[in-house]
Amino acid sequence: MDISGKIGSMQYLRSIKIKEGMTFPNQYPFSLPLVRQFQDIKFNAPVTFFVGENGSGKSTLLEAIAAAVGSITVGSDSVSTDATLQPARNLARWIKLIWNKRTHKGFFLRAEDFFGYAKRLTQMKDQLQEDLITVDKEYIGKTPLAATLAKIPYARELADMEQRYGEGLENVSHGESFLTLFQSRFIPGGLYLLDEPEAPLSPLRQLSFLSLLKEMVQQDAQFIIATHSPIIMAFPGACILDFDHYPLQQVPYEDLQHVEIMRGFLDNPNAYLKHL
Repeated sequence: MDISGKIGSMQYLRSIKIKEGMTFPNQYPFSLPLVRQFQDIKFNAPVTFFVGENGSGKSTLLEAIAAAVGSITVGSDSVSTDATLQPARNLARWIKLIWNKRTHKGFFLRAEDFFGYAKRLTQMKDQLQEDLITVDKEYIGKTPLAATLAKIPYARELADMEQRYGEGLENVSHGESFLTLFQSRFIPGGLYLLDEPEAPLSPLRQLSFLSLLKEMVQQDAQFIIATHSPIIMAFPGACILDFDHYPLQQVPYEDLQHVEIMRGFLDNPNAYLKHL
């Protein structure tokens, strides 16, 4: 698969910074070194990766950006009501967004929310099918036209789900269903905030995701992605920000610790496994 070549150059969100004159409270997430030493972040590419160890603050900052933007969420409660995003909402009040061009398109997606979303879609589909059966039972003895009219709302919603998701997210692998969901919810010209999208994806599916990412960037989409995947980090022309050092700095792909460790392990697994 070749993902080289010219890609789009649209950056809707130009930068973020901490509002002036703000005093941080002594609580999470303001206790994170990332927040305490925060300087502005400039988004100078259509794809920006947040890279770092667990606990470095990359997911928290991504969630705070989603809260500040007011992003639509996929698979979870609203960004303004989800209880797990309360720390992010607290941090969002301290964040100033600087736009090149404001967009209200796009969404925020965490890997763990995807699994719950796929499960809820399956439950919705099952319920709609049960509703159709119930209508048939309740309209026994009535005219076929009356039964048909009563079933229209349920049948229409089922048809919409099948048109958007095909055979259904429950009938394919997690990787396939994730890519299907992603494609079905994509709208050109949006800002997309993704937290660890590699979680449901095999290495091969991650390559498919890169191809999909290229197509979307060519349709004027901007992405900010928190990830641990050296495969996804390899997207051409992306800006990679290292969250393991402060202040944050852009790092070449070849210099990333994730890449060095993965390359070293694949070259000589025993050198690592002997320490187990």
